[in-house]
Amino acid sequence: MALKDEFQYYLDHQAELAAQYEGKVLVIKDHRVIGAYSSEIEAIRQTTKQHALGTFLVQPCSADPESTLQTYHSRVCFSIDD
Repeated sequence: MALKDEFQYYLDHQAELAAQYEGKVLVIKDHRVIGAYSSEIEAIRQTTKQHALGTFLVQPCSADPESTLQTYHSRVCFSIDD
């Protein structure tokens, strides 16, 4: 199953997952939560003992709908030589 499908599962069930797992880092595979951890590192270390990287989604769980948005800022400096 593609990771985008796992992420869509998270989005579709975000409210109910947050009611149970708020503040945890979830591991989602095959449209179900297979683990809930205190950190992303712990989630990855524990899950890779039984599942290959790239076959599961690691997602911080929050009831806030904007928690899935990320903003990237770049600081660019341009120099014009005459």
